Amino acid sequence: MNIANTVRGRLLITLKLGEMPEHVPGWRACTRYGTAMADRIDGGVIDRLLRHHGGALRAVRLHSARTPRRERSVAGAYRFDDIEQISGVARVLRIQVREPEGLPALLQALAELPMVERVSANHLSHAPFGSVHASAFADAPNDASSKPATADIKSIDNAWVRQCTRIDEALRYERGDPAVVLGLADTGVALAHVELATQLRAGFDSVDLDPDTVGGVTLVGDYRHAGERPQDEVGHGSGCAGIIAAVGKGIPPGAAGLCGLTPVRVLGAALGPGDKRVGVGALDNIDAGMKRLIDLGVKVINMSFGTPESMLDGDAPRPHEEIVRYALARGVILIAASGNSGLTEKYFPAAHEGVIAVGAIDRTLRPTGFSTRDERVAVCAPGRDILTCGLDGYQYASGTSFAAPHVAAICALLASRAQRRAWPLDGEDARRILIASARPFAAAGVTGCGAGVVDALGALRALDAEIDRSLREEEEGSDQNDSTDVSTVSTASTALAA
Repeated sequence: MNIANTVRGRLLITLKLGEMPEHVPGWRACTRYGTAMADRIDGGVIDRLLRHHGGALRAVRLHSARTPRRERSVAGAYRFDDIEQISGVARVLRIQVREPEGLPALLQALAELPMVERVSANHLSHAPFGSVHASAFADAPNDASSKPATADIKSIDNAWVRQCTRIDEALRYERGDPAVVLGLADTGVALAHVELATQLRAGFDSVDLDPDTVGGVTLVGDYRHAGERPQDEVGHGSGCAGIIAAVGKGIPPGAAGLCGLTPVRVLGAALGPGDKRVGVGALDNIDAGMKRLIDLGVKVINMSFGTPESMLDGDAPRPHEEIVRYALARGVILIAASGNSGLTEKYFPAAHEGVIAVGAIDRTLRPTGFSTRDERVAVCAPGRDILTCGLDGYQYASGTSFAAPHVAAICALLASRAQRRAWPLDGEDARRILIASARPFAAAGVTGCGAGVVDALGALRALDAEIDRSLREEEEGSDQNDSTDVSTVSTASTALAA
């Protein structure tokens, strides 16, 4: 187990259906309202293993129920619905043990218990991806995936981004629906930014890190106090937000048009190479923020963060599994950056089934050298030197982190169009339409980067054509049924007359 990339002494256990004890309180009840954490789980074999390998323990349910029980005598005894139970989010425990040295043996022992569905260390996830370094390959983004925009931004030619995605034509075709809300799970946003201040729905902060338990990572800023203010301290989330929802004062307007944007701070700030701030977050903080975001009713979520498979043990559960299942079951469209390693490998959550993984292209319409390849990548979008919002002013941002928001915005437009036509649209539909409408790369023979360059206008037209075809087939089928019914009645009438 890669200890340097985990929260020391903290593990996540998903129990099987029917095994979750009601006395364990919820994480939010403990951190926000002073409820005491549980010091036992089952009074049996789980507790014995936890104490044997880890000493004392403290446990909470990671997630709150979508619909809280109005009268409850036990703190944390939530009324989870069937989707929450079946997806697994109702059955996740976050456990902190006193002696982290025994965690590898503890994980192995717990995984063998019949009542345990899955168990894993609480890994750290990064945005931008922590394995990327400028010296690793010439085509890499810089460590912070961005650089300040020092020239007059209005004189910079960034038109290729709009032209290759055809987003301006798409916004004339479908302006977006304010009822369709896009969630941004990231480092938060610069709440007072001139491009964003009037564009945001109320968000929140789920970051709850302890510098004593994240070895090798130097945390800065606000990393302890999860709350209701998702203030960005890195610039990463603000860059993503500018692509999606900028008002258009100094940069082009956001690609999601009139759709809403709810920011969630799931990643805190840490010092990277050269003391540059980067985003880092624990899986439990990320998943808890994602769960609440989904329960708020967002339709699309952008996830520009990831954990490479190389950081995980071979038999370890893949990160975010329950929360991805839960989102898909609720009809949420999930978009994720494919990674910045330039290798052919899996990053999670991008590599999960049902997630739309996005790679990056440059102005030549070829995949960038840093864009991670994988069979799960659906399409590519602009991801090099993207002019967008910074913490204060503007920045040029590079990385698949900044390609994904283009696709997330386009999916919000697809959802708006579908809603305007009273037509259901889920992640599988969106992925299929994006792939079918993508334009080819400038170079032939590209593999592992999806079907091509995302085409916003082409995707909207393809959706309309699909809806028209389905309605036509339904009408033709109805006409045939009516004819059959008339023929049957006629035959029956003739028989009766005879």
